[in-house]
Amino acid sequence: MENCLDAQWSLFAKLRLLNKSLVLILAVVVTLFGTGCSRKVSDSSQPKVDKTSASNKNNLSPLTIGVLPAQNPQDQQQMIKLFHTYLEKSLGRRVNFQIAKDYNQAVDWLVEEKLDIAYLGPVTYLEAVERGAKVEPIVATIDKNTGQPWYRACIIVKAESPIKTLKDLKGKRFAFVDKSSTSGYLMPLATFKKLGIEPEQDFAQVIYAGNHSKSMAALEDGVVDAAAANVSSYLKRQKNSQVTSKNTRILWESAPIAQAPIVVSKNLPPKLIRQLKQVYISMPDGIEDITGTESDGYTLVSHTDYTSIQQMRKELNLISRPGK
Repeated sequence: MENCLDAQWSLFAKLRLLNKSLVLILAVVVTLFGTGCSRKVSDSSQPKVDKTSASNKNNLSPLTIGVLPAQNPQDQQQMIKLFHTYLEKSLGRRVNFQIAKDYNQAVDWLVEEKLDIAYLGPVTYLEAVERGAKVEPIVATIDKNTGQPWYRACIIVKAESPIKTLKDLKGKRFAFVDKSSTSGYLMPLATFKKLGIEPEQDFAQVIYAGNHSKSMAALEDGVVDAAAANVSSYLKRQKNSQVTSKNTRILWESAPIAQAPIVVSKNLPPKLIRQLKQVYISMPDGIEDITGTESDGYTLVSHTDYTSIQQMRKELNLISRPGK
């Protein structure tokens, strides 16, 4: 029964990646597919979230959700509000959000089993597993700009900057996001290494801004000459700040990166984990992803989606030692 339900949701998640005009028709297939697992067939063309009655809300233990500091805290708190309401209503239990002060703290919380759910980046997920955290990825966002569950890292410079190639960055000031950031550190670092560029030696200054917003702000304010970020964050920031396509430009883009996973503790009951998958896959339009990603829904993911990232970390000798 459980395997059959997982198969239904895996199929429906894949439908989210198809043209939206086909989803309504194809979703019926998911419903019909379910007749092999249950005697009842939903009267809806789309799977419904299994909601727990409101009367039981106070009888269930609350879930604690950790979030990476991908944006400014004030902005993330605003993003959380609407999703917080949706999640509590769908699960029928209280949820508490905690925004980590930095990437390492989010990993620490998972290792210490202080979280039930966490919004991570590909690298922070892998670091958590290496340090012994008992977690598994369940879903990731579908990027609104690509329509796919992947995104791209990028390096941004001022439009009038004399920097034309990555090698021109030598002798310049550069902003990474965090050493645990996939798009804000790992991807550009791997490219620098291939070009024979050693950031700490070849750049005039290297700073670690802490999040994508601060990295781009450092470029805006003239603190650095180039900044690491990702394309989706850059495009979104153009709508809300002084960064525009007229005064800045993308110097470099990476190959596609598997989208950041939402992970759950393996200590959670299997039924609750399945319910969480349903909640995310069934999320209605209009609820913004709380990391600031401009998403077009969610899709199921697994550990194997991040093996290429792990291989890259291995090649760069960035694998954490167990228990570190």
